[in-house]
Amino acid sequence: MSRYDSIKVGDKASFTKTITETDITLYGAVSGDFNPVHFNSVYAEKTMFKNRIAHGMLTAGLISAILGMQLPGPGTIYLSQSLSFRSPVFIGDTITAQVEVLEKEDEKKQIKLSTVCKNQNDKKVIVGEAIVMLKD
Repeated sequence: MSRYDSIKVGDKASFTKTITETDITLYGAVSGDFNPVHFNSVYAEKTMFKNRIAHGMLTAGLISAILGMQLPGPGTIYLSQSLSFRSPVFIGDTITAQVEVLEKEDEKKQIKLSTVCKNQNDKKVIVGEAIVMLKD
């Protein structure tokens, strides 16, 4: 049985990570996004968040970790991702990304998944859907 055939609607996987100062620094260096809301405490105190926040795409990257490493796993090709950013992520927050298989399109070997990131208080910080392709 192929890996694609072994994946069923309803299958789930998750990945948990605590967001650190180092994560934000490294993400800024890789992405070039040095928005002061991520790096400047004095600036961030004047925003609606009252504190520095993590990059939204840093948090969304945890979804990619699941897709590429767990479900479907190595060899997965990311085709699309919708994201709705619901709440900020702060340094020290522990984020759990979760994916669940919603649909499969057998002819193209594509999989549609629900994607959610929650903080340590079980509050959804990101919700969306992904479509991936699995090459066996």
